Amino acid sequence: MSKVIDTFPKNTMEQVRTQLTEYKGYKLIDIRVWYKQKDGEEYKPSKKGLTLGIDHYEDLRKAIDKLGEALRD
Repeated sequence: MSKVIDTFPKNTMEQVRTQLTEYKGYKLIDIRVWYKQKDGEEYKPSKKGLTLGIDHYEDLRKAIDKLGEALRD
């Protein structure tokens, strides 16, 4: 199971992709940088990213909310 939730450009050769995945029966949140190879148009996953169990969703959401508050200050 792999379901892309959202994608946004990081730069001309990379994008950030948020997806729900599953590994060995564990449901995961994956936020990862995907890169485009110089000779192709297909994006490939990089090692740059964060994978969390879905039980950490609320912690992640709270951290992003706090980041938003800090950016407004």
